[in-house]
Amino acid sequence: MSDTFITVIALFLAAVLMFVFPLMTMSDQTENVSQLAVETATKEFVDEIRSTGKITSDNYSEYVQTIGATGNTYNIDMEVKVKDENISKKASQVETDKIGENVYYSIYTSQIEEKLNTDKVYPLKEGDIVTVSAKNTNTTMSQQLKNFFYTVVGNDTYSIAAQSAGVVTATGTK
Repeated sequence: MSDTFITVIALFLAAVLMFVFPLMTMSDQTENVSQLAVETATKEFVDEIRSTGKITSDNYSEYVQTIGATGNTYNIDMEVKVKDENISKKASQVETDKIGENVYYSIYTSQIEEKLNTDKVYPLKEGDIVTVSAKNTNTTMSQQLKNFFYTVVGNDTYSIAAQSAGVVTATGTK
């Protein structure tokens, strides 16, 4: 009786070692590849915006498609800090090329997407600051396995995320 019990436990442990741990390793590797792909795509998207001075609906769709190709779903947040050049509002600064504090106001994802849907282009000007971040919204295989074995990852956490930001270097036109 005890030999049978020990054999069953040994077979169970062997199955775990032969199948579950390699599966966990492969799912971690897949998650790492997805992480790298999302980081690269986000950086390239922001660099394109910075160099052209505009966000186009084609570039945005291509970015969404590229990160979606990882097999995960993402929450994409964009923020454009527009440099306010209305001199009449700045009583302390009367020259535009004066060194000092710049005043920015923010435009967020929903406003940018609305403009892209109607005009297909969101023009920016030199000195604006653009920030793009993407976080996965689904539970990856790696997260599921870690939840099953370790109970470390919570429901509200994400495992794949990327963020990139930069100052626009060119003024874009429609």
